[in-house]
Amino acid sequence: MSPGAIDVAVVTVTYNSEGVIQGFLDSLNAGMRGLSWQLVVADNASRDGTVEAVERWAADHPEAGCIVVQTGYNAGYAAGINAALAKAGPHHAALVLNPDLRLRPDSGRRMADLAARTPDAGIVVPRMFDESGDPAHSLRREPTLLRGFGEAVLGARAGRFPRLGELVLDEAAYTAETRADWATGAAMYITGDCLARCGPWDESFLLYSEETEYSLRARDLGLATVLAPEAAVVHIGGESDVSPPLWTLLIINKLRFYRRRRGLPAAVAYWAALMLREVPRAAAGQRRSRKAVGALLSPSLLRDPRTVLLGTPRTDT
Repeated sequence: MSPGAIDVAVVTVTYNSEGVIQGFLDSLNAGMRGLSWQLVVADNASRDGTVEAVERWAADHPEAGCIVVQTGYNAGYAAGINAALAKAGPHHAALVLNPDLRLRPDSGRRMADLAARTPDAGIVVPRMFDESGDPAHSLRREPTLLRGFGEAVLGARAGRFPRLGELVLDEAAYTAETRADWATGAAMYITGDCLARCGPWDESFLLYSEETEYSLRARDLGLATVLAPEAAVVHIGGESDVSPPLWTLLIINKLRFYRRRRGLPAAVAYWAALMLREVPRAAAGQRRSRKAVGALLSPSLLRDPRTVLLGTPRTDT
């Protein structure tokens, strides 16, 4: 890395984010205090005033060296990250943040400090809180067949039992420098070593499972995901909890990712676990589960889940 490199390239991917971007931008100076940094925004063809809001902020904050990268279409989260990192100036690390986050003061430096004193840390994540100030569970365990069936039967409660659930529910885990298989991709400090060894994010995941794939790829290389409990962010998102298309994309990409990691026979069993989870909820009238079941039964959607959001398959990839 160049001796003249900044500490951190702050990367965010936007898509019609006008309603949340200002709060994110306003939190950056205090959140990144003590570090040299540059903001790089990858915009996936927003149709609202997102880009204009970023440009206004950039004009008032020239010290941020803000760059807006236009992808030209709804390229997805991973593709946006790759596009932003490709345009960033020389940097020692990257901090990938959702535009619906608000950094609490000094959170960036606290993640950087933990990474610096933890030789095998590849990814550092902050403690996350929801909009009302309640702690959010952001740490995850690797997807397994047993956890798939555990969550189908027990729902989120399965996380109380490490062998049965992905979600880490132990509150003590969020007050220590806990290592996890992966964590929600809304906020990830990625070291320069991890960036170099892992390479680009997998753009075949339009949204969801891309952070799982990246984190486990890093873990396979001996690079850990570690929680920095003193670093805090507020996440005001959570749209997958209410949007049938986004929930469907989440479910399909979980299956696609599992097949890549475990192969076709194991993926068939994992598909059964997902069906066991979604079918009863669909029968009870949950719209998102009805859409998810339809997608799980549709070979075309399983082959190209981007059609869930984009309407028609892309032909230029």
